[in-house]
Amino acid sequence: MLGKSCTLLSTSIIALLLTSCSTPKVNKSNSWIAIDTFEQTSLHGWTKADTANNTIPYTENPQVTELKAETNNQYMIKKPAKDGLVGNRKALTYKALPTSVNVGETYTFFSRINVEYFPNNHAFGISNQSPQDIETLGYDAFEPTLRVTDKAESSGLKNDGALMVKTDNGYSNVQNFAEKRSAKPLVEGQWYDIWTVVNNDTVANGGQSYDVYVKGGEFSEQTLVYEGAQFRKKRELPLIYFLMNCNTGPHKKPYGNGGLQYDDLYMAKGINLTLP
Repeated sequence: MLGKSCTLLSTSIIALLLTSCSTPKVNKSNSWIAIDTFEQTSLHGWTKADTANNTIPYTENPQVTELKAETNNQYMIKKPAKDGLVGNRKALTYKALPTSVNVGETYTFFSRINVEYFPNNHAFGISNQSPQDIETLGYDAFEPTLRVTDKAESSGLKNDGALMVKTDNGYSNVQNFAEKRSAKPLVEGQWYDIWTVVNNDTVANGGQSYDVYVKGGEFSEQTLVYEGAQFRKKRELPLIYFLMNCNTGPHKKPYGNGGLQYDDLYMAKGINLTLP
């Protein structure tokens, strides 16, 4: 009897250990803090800046960033310019976080996105720069960054519209690890839930990196789609702004003005993979 009991106990311990190793540590005690749910009557707190406005004919403030409504919900749509207008190369929109993410801290950011249509070129994420520096640096104001685009790179590589993360070698599509392949392109008109777990510790301590989980499209359940993406600049500073950027592309080779729709932006201290 003792031998059988020990075997059963050992089996239970092994199963418990395996379960513990495969399940992310979720801190449910830290409640979500709203960055914006877009249910108000105006885009309060957001700053819009078109810092490389080369539109022809010249159009002042060409970016389209506004509230829109669907049944029982309101959200924000962001486009570099109205359809057919080309040359707005940096359409920035940013808002101060309700609390900063200090060096050494981990926070989870939740967002919902919906691709209006392709072709387009969008990036969004978190910055540790002041408003003046955000407008000066543009893309280099980002640290953790997510990207949505089907544009062709200068190398000739054609992106396919899959959600992307920042790496030390450029950008990478998020992955479907279960099928050992890149994730499929985002589906136009479909909402995706995204959890971005941001480690703002120093590089020496394994920080300046982030993991991404997605639910939507091919991922019917919340799924880890990238682990160990890298901050863009690794400045090791407090993260203080939510930042969005989009780009029509140059006049000779425009990318397209398809919009990206945002809703339910939240943050929570620690690793929190629950829904806000």
